[in-house]
Formats: sequence, C-alpha cells, structure tokens
Amino acid sequence: MAEQVQSNSTETDRAALLRQYDLDAAGFEELDKITAFASALCGTATALVSIVEDDRQRFLARTGLDATETPRSVSFCAHAMMGDALFVIPDATLDERFAENALVTGPPFIRFYAGAPLINSEGFPLGALCVIDPVAREALTPLQRQGLKLLARQVTTFLETRRADRVQRQEARVQTLALQESEQRFRTLADAMPQMVWSTRADGYHDYYNARWYEFTGMPEGSTDGEDWNGMFHPDDQEEAWKRWSRSLATGEPYEIEYRLRHHSGQYRWTLGRALPVRDTEGTITRWFGTCTDIDQRKREMEEREVITHELSHRIKNIFSVIAGLIGLSARQHPQISDVALQLRDRIMALGRAHDFVRPHSAESASDMGQSSLFGVMKQLFAPYQSATGDRILLSGEDQVVDDRAATPLALMFHELATNAAKYGALSNAEGKVMLEASREGETFMLRWREEGGPPINEPRAAGFGSRLIALSLERQLGGRIERNWRSEGLDVSLYIPCRSLSRDAARTA
Repeated sequence: MAEQVQSNSTETDRAALLRQYDLDAAGFEELDKITAFASALCGTATALVSIVEDDRQRFLARTGLDATETPRSVSFCAHAMMGDALFVIPDATLDERFAENALVTGPPFIRFYAGAPLINSEGFPLGALCVIDPVAREALTPLQRQGLKLLARQVTTFLETRRADRVQRQEARVQTLALQESEQRFRTLADAMPQMVWSTRADGYHDYYNARWYEFTGMPEGSTDGEDWNGMFHPDDQEEAWKRWSRSLATGEPYEIEYRLRHHSGQYRWTLGRALPVRDTEGTITRWFGTCTDIDQRKREMEEREVITHELSHRIKNIFSVIAGLIGLSARQHPQISDVALQLRDRIMALGRAHDFVRPHSAESASDMGQSSLFGVMKQLFAPYQSATGDRILLSGEDQVVDDRAATPLALMFHELATNAAKYGALSNAEGKVMLEASREGETFMLRWREEGGPPINEPRAAGFGSRLIALSLERQLGGRIERNWRSEGLDVSLYIPCRSLSRDAARTA
C-alpha cells in the first residue's frame, strides 16, 4: 500500500510538472527536425518525441507515424524514461514484456525499439526520444547510440527553454499588473533595495531611478533622464553600453553588461547592469525595468587572483629552472653521472616549457596561438630541433585543445621522441625530417610520428628508459595506447589518446 501511495504521489508531481511546459500550445516544429534526423541517423522507419502522461503518451514530434498519441498501457517509452541509459528492444516479439503489446501485434508492428530518456533539470522523467522499426535488429552502432543520446539532450534543452520562457512570461505579466495596481508601492520597494533600480519607457527613454542611483552617482534628481544616462559611464565603455542597449530595444532581448559607472567620489566603479522588458497580454513591450549592481570589489578581487596566479606560475617556472640548474651543477661536479644528469635536466626543461605555455606567468609570455593549443605546445618543445626555416619537424592535421593536466605527459613523450630522433634517427643528419600528423576519430585523438631520411634503424632488443617513460605517460596518465613500427627508413609511432584525457572541458561534455 505504501508503494502504491508513493507511486500515485510521483505521478501527481509529474502531471503538475508537465503542465509547466504548455504542451497544448503550438511551437514544436523544431522537434520535427530532430525526429527526422534521428530516423535518418538510425535507419529506422519511425522516430518520435514521446511525452508520457498519466493515461496516455502524446507525440510532440513524429516522423513516419500518423498517430498523435497512444494509451500509456502500450507505451514502450514509459519503460524507457525510467532509466538513465538507452532502452533497447532488439525484437519485441521475443520480449515477454511486449510480445502481446497491441503495437507489436498490430500497426505499426514494432519489432526494434530504442529510446533515450528525457529527464528534466530536476531529475523527473518526461518521456523519451525513440526510434522504432518493423524489422528486428541486434542493436544500434556506437555512433547511433551517441547521436540518439545527444538528440535527446537537445529535446530536453528545448523543453526546458520553453518551460523557462513560459515562467518568465508569467512573471512579467504578474509584475505588470502589480505595478499598475500600485506605482507608489513599487517606488517604496525600489528605494529600499540596496541595488540601483531604473526604469524606461518602451522606447528606451529613462524616466525613473530609485534613491540608490542618486546616492551612488551624486547627480541631481532628473539630471540623468533620457539619453543622459550614457554620460555616466566610463568613456571607454559608453559605445558598447549604448550598442547593447540599442540591440535590446530593437529585439526585446534581456539587457546585461558590465561597465564602469561614475561614483559620486569622481572615481569609476565596475557595475553589472541588467534589464528585462515588461510585456502586455499581447506580447508588446510596455516598459523596461533594470538594476545596477556594484561589483567593483569582486572585479578587483578577480584581478588580484589573476596576479597571484601569474606569480605562482612564474615561481613554478623558476623552480623548474632551479632544479635544472642544480642538476647541471651536479653533472659538472660528478662527471660519471653527466649523461644521465643532462638527460634529466632536458626532461625537466621540457616540462617547464610546456607548463609556461599552458600557464603563462604573464600576459606578455602567453603564446599568440592560445594557451590551450596542442600545436602550440609542440612548437615550444620542438624549437631546439628545428632548422632556421623550421622544416625539420612538420606539424599537420587537426589541432586539439589541451590543458595543464595533459601538457606534462605530452611534453615528456615528445621530448623523448625528438631526443631519440636527434641522437639516432631522422634528426641525426641534415637530410632527415619528422612528420607529426594529428587527426580525430570520434572520441579518440591520434598522433602519428613518422621519421624519414635518417640513417637505417633496427628495433632495440630491450626497451630503454625513454621508451618506458613514453609508455608510462601515455598509458597511465592519459589512458591511451602506442603502436611502434621500426621501419628501416625511420621510426613510425602512432599514439591513440582519448579526447577526454586532453582537457577537462572535453571530459565534462563526454
């Protein structure tokens, strides 16, 4: 009985939630494009966006099906929406849950079904984006599975945006009615707020500021009405502020900008300006209400953090240099360890160059390629091996975003490859070259190091320290794999790295 009460409560919550999406109104044409693409991607006869209600499932968008709804009792999507993963039925006639289903025994004679759940931002299941076919099949390909899940996220984003827009319109209508009932109440409330509050007519003419505005600016009341408000901004910010405000007036889009506002002390303080339009029942903008929030302290704290970050990066770079210097000094004092020490020093200097690229110690030291460019890191590492024309190590293909987490193992790997090429391979004579090709296949990034024109080489009998260091960096730190081909004309190495290992942003979106 307790489970029944909980189930009824959950369905009541879902019913109330679904009403927020205004599903009875029009405006779902964008979803038709998604179902058409899902059907083509998966090679199925039908694709649907199904919203599961208490006693039915309705199709907000459909491709390959005339029906607009079916009873919930025969819904496949009611099952699909209850999980987090794709819900796949290879052959419905062989599944005891669906073998006697009316949609299986009769039109549309479902055999294959795959559904991606539609879960809203609060974690409530809304329905599913599904593809169905009258022909049984084993499964979807990895690309089709990924595509179906991505399309389901797009459907959910569309619905959430629609819901948010509806809520925003409702709030704007309520606000308008409240202002019409009591203008004085609004002014009293606005004057009590710690923020600066302002209002304009529909054409953008500023006709109201609250007490906080005049306290902050020190201007006489009424002196900043109309277009004179723009003169309160820093001269360098006036053009952009006016440009964005003009765009909001023309399009009805919300207004938001950070600018420097003149304080009554004569100094300029950073301020966050925002404004929203108020519309009547027909959607026409009748007024704009906005706020100005003093964020000067926050901006200064951010600038201080940036200075600290640069200083920390500078000190880390100095540590690399100090360590390298200590190793060099030790090598001079103990000649018997000179070779090993110099190799270690070079490895540390390679790490230092990679760190300084992705975390520059100053704006002047930042690369013009951007501090997240893989090719930028490689060019820093390969600079000592290039000729005057820079044609000894040639980079080609698709650049990739990398962060500090991936830069160090990449620096170690390619430092070892370049060092070995300079000692024994293509870079050990004047004619040899190295081609480094980059490409992406799905979620895997491939780097191919191919040496040409060097002396003949043979596969070593045992892996040296450099080879073990490459394997450690690639496999353990980046989760990748390596393939080596010891060609007589030059070493050929292919590195396969998951894209999510190269940057945190890629990992979050995977």
